[in-house]
Amino acid sequence: MQILGVDIGGSGIKGAIVDTETGELVTERHRIPTPQPATPSAVAETVAELVKHFQWQGPIGCGFPATVVHGVAKTASNIDKTWIETDAATLFSEATQNPCFVVNDADAAGMAEFSFGAGKDKQGVVVLVTIGTGIGTAVFTNGQLLPNTEFGHIILEGEVAEHLVADSARKREDLGWNKWGKRFNKYLQRMEFLMSPDCFILGGGASKKMDKFIHQLETNAEVIPAQSLNQAGIIGAALYAQSQL
Repeated sequence: MQILGVDIGGSGIKGAIVDTETGELVTERHRIPTPQPATPSAVAETVAELVKHFQWQGPIGCGFPATVVHGVAKTASNIDKTWIETDAATLFSEATQNPCFVVNDADAAGMAEFSFGAGKDKQGVVVLVTIGTGIGTAVFTNGQLLPNTEFGHIILEGEVAEHLVADSARKREDLGWNKWGKRFNKYLQRMEFLMSPDCFILGGGASKKMDKFIHQLETNAEVIPAQSLNQAGIIGAALYAQSQL
């Protein structure tokens, strides 16, 4: 089945048509900068623009940077605060004139990795960490997702963790990979203390540079890169839409 997958991030809104049987992108990925401020109406317009680019008619899956319960955004960490309690699924469906299904963006990335990537056939407790504008997490136990975890928001050294260890923090503070890697290692060690996972899968934009900081990571759990890299959110969003049809 082919479904349009959309990954809504703090800096960019990306999409592609996905073959949900293989996890492969049928089209080139298309990216539009996230509007600022990222209000519901502005983001909905951008999603509609993306749909128009693909001349798409049919179901759409959207990964969204918030806790999402039955299509409704309950938080707004890297988007406008007016998203809180907005029915994102209905808003996008009306804006695109297509059925839209909305899921937490890190959960979407996790679904992709467990279906086609680094998490495939992994047992035990696996934590996917997406490193981008913020920090997203998806927690799986024997392949079963615990939805809407927000472990990017644990407190680390008196700060919200993602304010210290997201890729945006690395860029904002102009940190080298070694210095940032040491900081990110503290985050993984804190997560390990809280959950004792068997494996961490690192995804998001910074995962493409894992060779530059892997030597700074000291955990008992295995740490591996996501295989879908920054396409995981698109693939997982499409898979989520398929699961809701």
